[in-house]
Amino acid sequence: MTARSAGSRAARGRAGDAADTAGPHYEWVVLSNTTLGVLIATINASIMLIALPDIFRGIGIDPLQPGNTSLLLWLITGYLVVTAVLVVSFGRMGDMYGRVRMYNAGFAVFTVFSVLLSVTWMHGTAGALWLILMRVGQGVGGAMLMANSNAIITDAFPADRRGLALGLNQVAGIAGSFMGLVLGGLLAPVEWRMVFLLSVPIGVFGTFWSYRKLHDTGIRRPARLDWWGNLTFAVGLVSVLAGITYGIQPYHGHTMGWTNPWVLSALIGGVVMLVIFGIVETRVAEPMFRMSLFRIRAFTAGNLASLLSGMGRGGLMFILIIWLQGIWLPRRGYGFTETPLWAGIYMLPLTVGFLVAGPISGWLSDRYGARPFATGGMLVAAGSFVLLALLPVDFHYGAFAAILLLNGIGMGLFASPNRAGIMNSLPADQRGVGGGMSTTFQNSALVLSIGVFFSLIVLGLAGTLPHALSSGLVAQGVPVADADRLSALPPVSVLFASLLGYNPVQTLLGPNVLDQLPASHAAYLTGRGFFPALISEPFAKGLDAAFMFAIAACLIAAVASWLRGGKYVHTDKPTTVGTTDYSCPAQRGPEAAHHGSVSPDRASVPVGTHGLAPGAAHSAPRTVGPDAARAGPPGLREDRPHPTRGSALDAYALIVTAHGYRPATYSMMTTGGNGRTAAAGPVPRTNGQIAGVVRSASPDRPLPGALVRAVDATGRVVARTTTDRDGRFRLTGMPRRLYAVTRAPGPTTPPDGHGSAGATLHLTLDGM
Repeated sequence: MTARSAGSRAARGRAGDAADTAGPHYEWVVLSNTTLGVLIATINASIMLIALPDIFRGIGIDPLQPGNTSLLLWLITGYLVVTAVLVVSFGRMGDMYGRVRMYNAGFAVFTVFSVLLSVTWMHGTAGALWLILMRVGQGVGGAMLMANSNAIITDAFPADRRGLALGLNQVAGIAGSFMGLVLGGLLAPVEWRMVFLLSVPIGVFGTFWSYRKLHDTGIRRPARLDWWGNLTFAVGLVSVLAGITYGIQPYHGHTMGWTNPWVLSALIGGVVMLVIFGIVETRVAEPMFRMSLFRIRAFTAGNLASLLSGMGRGGLMFILIIWLQGIWLPRRGYGFTETPLWAGIYMLPLTVGFLVAGPISGWLSDRYGARPFATGGMLVAAGSFVLLALLPVDFHYGAFAAILLLNGIGMGLFASPNRAGIMNSLPADQRGVGGGMSTTFQNSALVLSIGVFFSLIVLGLAGTLPHALSSGLVAQGVPVADADRLSALPPVSVLFASLLGYNPVQTLLGPNVLDQLPASHAAYLTGRGFFPALISEPFAKGLDAAFMFAIAACLIAAVASWLRGGKYVHTDKPTTVGTTDYSCPAQRGPEAAHHGSVSPDRASVPVGTHGLAPGAAHSAPRTVGPDAARAGPPGLREDRPHPTRGSALDAYALIVTAHGYRPATYSMMTTGGNGRTAAAGPVPRTNGQIAGVVRSASPDRPLPGALVRAVDATGRVVARTTTDRDGRFRLTGMPRRLYAVTRAPGPTTPPDGHGSAGATLHLTLDGM
């Protein structure tokens, strides 16, 4: 009795899942929830950049002290490093255990660590270390969200609307990086803990919503975890990214730490470990990192373009913050404590460009492919970097805002089609690991970009800043010894001061020196004019080098994007499982009948079409039940004519099966161009969706849990779903045209071999 009750509850649960996924709004529920998850994850990747001054003041840490530089960098990059390392592993686990399950766990983990961050009670170094550890935990949850969101969307949306959906999700993620700047600037001055508390209610809501409404519709592939692959990949990537983090810090009198033995060991050892990882992945049965995916040109080219685009875009955020907070805003009368908020506000045109261009380019890429839009977006972004390089350091905001808008449009044009092109190229059972690999490239690019941009800026500052600082201080009456002491300040400290909105002159000179100077000189040195004017020229030299790198990265990304090839969606080979012969009476006549025996193992479905022999048989999956409905249609290769877009394949078999009932088969023939039907029968109009209700003949009642499939003349199941509790269903991804629908006689035995041979099904389509 207990087992029967448990089975009944499980069946009701599966029926409920099937009803949800069969509904017309399910795919938009998926998009809304996954976009919320990615948005909150990316907001938290950048929200601390603007909030750091208030956070450091709150826990009592002076970020300009040499020993605290590492704490500052790990607070910025710790979250990014963790997400870059773990997204592939969590994507692989999503393929194995369920993508929605991993996604739900990610929301919960993210929320828990957001709570722990917001209740920080420690101060000093202990407080900073607590924040770093909790940020790492928060990054684990963020990696779960980012690794599986794209795969969940790809499972839910048909190929002809996938670009728009992935585009909206991708643009929300990138826009979140810039929204975090504004939110950090707004919340941190009020209470720095609110920066982390912001994520708690959103996380609680998202966790509950995803648990209740999302269902695994993808294909699971049971396998063993690749422990050696996970270990070597994590050690290798963490070593490389940590080496970059410490490489931009001063070392024994050097402006940066690239000659530090520890840094060199980390970088070289990390690269060696990644090479070992590549060897391991080619020899294990179930690898974490599917090297075979790189044989897919669209996947390889798209990820290379994403990596280069991320390197060009990632450092831009830091450069713009330093430019605005350290130079431009103070010279316009903004106090150093106000500059973090206003820097985020003045960068809003960049976000607007993303939000405008991303959805449009994603929608267009569904029709024309990713290549023209992704390539064009990188060319536009490269042009915007050229214009930024031509701007004077003390620019007019109108020109600056227009260039930021152009840059955002270029990045938005690229991001949506590129991600859709990558995900469309993946086999259905590899979308989790493939999406995780893509996110790894994107997140790693951000950390690499920070190292490259900071290094180029520091090199520009190191050549002229010491002399400019020393001569400027002496001219204001500062003793030579004190001026020389400040001129020896590492350039990276000046960058961090600008990033945090600090005036290092007031902090480093101290009250003893300032009290000995004339009041007017002391006021000038500690005011808004001296420090920004002092670093403007050295900073401009570093800016030129950084922008040249960004231009080169975007141009190479454009070439890589062009090499992806034409429009492509991966084709999964159809499976042959069932032998019931379903005929298409529109070609074979109303007297057509089934021939051959019924077997639970095979089902061939001959469907005649124009130019196709009436007896041509094709196969269709015979999986029955909610799992079949959630498996999703197989992939389509779109560099050939698509059967739903005006090709000759204009006949379909609509097959309805249910446990204990004879299958019901309907021929669906498209009407002629003059509006007359190709065969007699009811003529429902469809806008790409076919909806209706399945009922039992005796007794006459709605039939929940029935499987409805549309099979084309090549043997491919182009759409499938199951009926909900009211017997209703909705098939998506069908051609937008009129149909003549007629019923074909069915076999005398149910395909599962059970139930009454006389039990019949009736199907009524909306509009008939």
